[in-house]
Amino acid sequence: MNKNWAKYVMGNFFKLTLLLFIVSIVSFMLIEASPIDPVKSYTDELVSYQQREDIIEHLGLDKPAPERYCSWLGNLLQGDLGDSLIYKKPVIDVISEKFASSMALMLTAWVLSGVIGFSLGIIMGIYHNTFIDSLLKKWCLLLASTPTFWVGLLFLMFFSVKLGWFPIGFSVPVGTLADQVTIYEKIHHMILPALALSFSSFAGIALHTREKMISSLNSDYVLFAKARGFSKHKIVTRHCIRNITLPSITLQFASLSEIFGGSILAETVFSYPGLGKTVVDAGLKGDVPLLLGITLFSTIFVFAGNFIANIIYGFVDPRIRLGGKNE
Repeated sequence: MNKNWAKYVMGNFFKLTLLLFIVSIVSFMLIEASPIDPVKSYTDELVSYQQREDIIEHLGLDKPAPERYCSWLGNLLQGDLGDSLIYKKPVIDVISEKFASSMALMLTAWVLSGVIGFSLGIIMGIYHNTFIDSLLKKWCLLLASTPTFWVGLLFLMFFSVKLGWFPIGFSVPVGTLADQVTIYEKIHHMILPALALSFSSFAGIALHTREKMISSLNSDYVLFAKARGFSKHKIVTRHCIRNITLPSITLQFASLSEIFGGSILAETVFSYPGLGKTVVDAGLKGDVPLLLGITLFSTIFVFAGNFIANIIYGFVDPRIRLGGKNE
């Protein structure tokens, strides 16, 4: 088991390294081909031609693209992601600071989407071909095709502007010092964007769980359980839910990329100062080092989610072993 574990970890580390290398090349090429001007993000003031040339030389933009990529990659291997042109501090510090806010938002939305989606999927599967199933299925299909920013705008107009239950934006009250912000105020500001973010994710999980539930209810072992006189509640809880757990875990962890991408729109709509809004600012203002740093970080984040899902499989189903071998 220890040998299989070490082999599995090393294999995934190699995959991650190769993935990061490919992502870094593609991202660098896309940024290089984009019309963004890093000089404008370096200074907001009007500069002369000579000053602009000095800035270009200082940032190394006068060198060929392959040479700049190799220089950036060499610094990356030493743990240096460069300095953000917007925030005027190391990229790793910006990511650490912004991710702290985004993590709470994304984790809350991720848990909500999983719990709501899994529960609705089970309900639709049990009551399939009924009015309840038809209503919930149409609702999920509607939500699955609805953009996150549109859901966020609706939530803002109804819950914040019309009802006044939640603040319009930001992660803390405006004008309040950081050391004076309470946990309740942070949660109060986070509820609406987290709900908007989860609404765009749980629909797919619910529809997938529904199909798996229906397939499980029509399986041979369920028919055998019914013939033995087991109640429907006992069949669902002891057999069906256990068999649809693994596919649901796969889909739940796969939704991390969707949650991460949706957070960009949600944080922009709600002016939530997290990593998603930072990506938008870095893209609009041409902060290349920050864009590349966040891209690599998001790759690691999604890969880590899938890695954790594979580890959980072994606990949920003991028949699964690392490396695909049974002991």
